[in-house]
Amino acid sequence: MSSAAMIRARVLDAPLDVAEHERAVAVAEAGAVVSFAGVVRNHDHGRGVLSLSYEGHPSAGEELRRIAEEIAARPGVRGIVVSHRVGDLAIGDPALVAAVAAEHRKEAFDACADLVDEVKARLPIWKHQHFDDGTDEWVNCP
Repeated sequence: MSSAAMIRARVLDAPLDVAEHERAVAVAEAGAVVSFAGVVRNHDHGRGVLSLSYEGHPSAGEELRRIAEEIAARPGVRGIVVSHRVGDLAIGDPALVAAVAAEHRKEAFDACADLVDEVKARLPIWKHQHFDDGTDEWVNCP
């Protein structure tokens, strides 16, 4: 049995598929696969959101890989597949998808939660929201 975790980290201008992430991360050594999908919602702080777009710094893919590698180094973690979308998204579209395979469920849940938190805190991707009142706003600038 290999101790190295499988890692795939991508910033994409294409739709993200949660089930594909789960399939890609599953390995025989893992007893748990936990996934997360951060989807575009129709409101933010009491304002109606019509749509949004994400723009990423050229280093975003490298930073996403570093974050994934840090989490993958934990004991029991066997694989991480994480993707963040850039470009125009509609309500309900996944913007961030992560799947973590680990030997046990607690390791998988903890690693997935920490992965998402680190991505949100560190990834140089900015969200441009368009509201139903005709205004717009840039948010999530780390």
